[in-house]
Formats: sequence, structure tokens, C-alpha cells
Amino acid sequence: MELYTPVLVLGLLGAGFAVFSVAVSTLTGPKRYNRAKLDSYECGIEPTPQPVGGGRFPVKYYITAMMFIIFDIEIIFLYPWAVYFDSMAIFGLIEMVVFIATVFIAYAYVWKRGGLEWD
Repeated sequence: MELYTPVLVLGLLGAGFAVFSVAVSTLTGPKRYNRAKLDSYECGIEPTPQPVGGGRFPVKYYITAMMFIIFDIEIIFLYPWAVYFDSMAIFGLIEMVVFIATVFIAYAYVWKRGGLEWD
């Protein structure tokens, strides 16, 4: 437990700072609301009217978001592999080549299907 004390203290400090910041901003912030402040901001132009349930997003938006998540997770797996590459030797290299090949096949599939085009 003694080993985790600094991590717990740092977590408590971070959570305390977040709670303190939100509490102070609600107590000291101005409370003058009007229609312009409650509208969405769209780069200085008048906001476009949206249906009651919200607008529909194209499927390509979700495909791009999923591709971002896939490559983000790939980078998360590549970093520890790079740190411990010496201790894993050839086994680690083969495993990472298989992993990257799998992700590349998925990328090539989406690219061939036109999922990365913004027409």
C-alpha cells in the first residue's frame, strides 16, 4: 500500500481541483442568461435550425471516428512494445507485425470501400 500512496494522493489532488474549479465557477460566474448565450456557436454565422431530436450525421462520420479510435488504440499498444522490445526479442517482433498487419488490412478495406472520401 505504501507504494501506491503517491498515486492516490495525486488522484485526490486532481479530483479535488476539478470539484473546486466547478464549484467556484458556479458560485462566482455571472448568471445573466439570454437567448444568444444559449444558442450554439457556428463560427460567427447564424445557427441553422435543427429538428427537435437533433440532426442526422452521415455514416462516413462514424466510420472516420471508428478509424480514429482504431489507430489510437494501435498507438497505445505500440508504445509499451517499443519500450520492452529488447526483452521480447523475435517473439515480440512477430506478434507486433501480425497486429499491425491486421490493422492495416482493416484500413485497406475501409479505404477501398471509400470510407475515407468526403464527397
